[in-house]
Amino acid sequence: MISEGVLEVDQEDVVKVASAISSPTRFEILKYIQLKEADLGEISALIKQSKANASAQVRILEKADLVKVIYKPGQRGVKKTTGS
Repeated sequence: MISEGVLEVDQEDVVKVASAISSPTRFEILKYIQLKEADLGEISALIKQSKANASAQVRILEKADLVKVIYKPGQRGVKKTTGS
């Protein structure tokens, strides 16, 4: 909420966002997906971790409302992609 030129935010939201971006890995993911939509395969290659670990990192960013996760049809089921 903006009141008299001052942005008012809930303390809980600030803690979630600060916690999410405190990780260099999650910050790197955020920088990458600012440029383009990316799937978990691309993100796992970027951070040099498994898709499971990449998914866990993305989930934290999603809970902080920093990324939007989109499920798209993939070759073998559903493909999870992200965008900011």
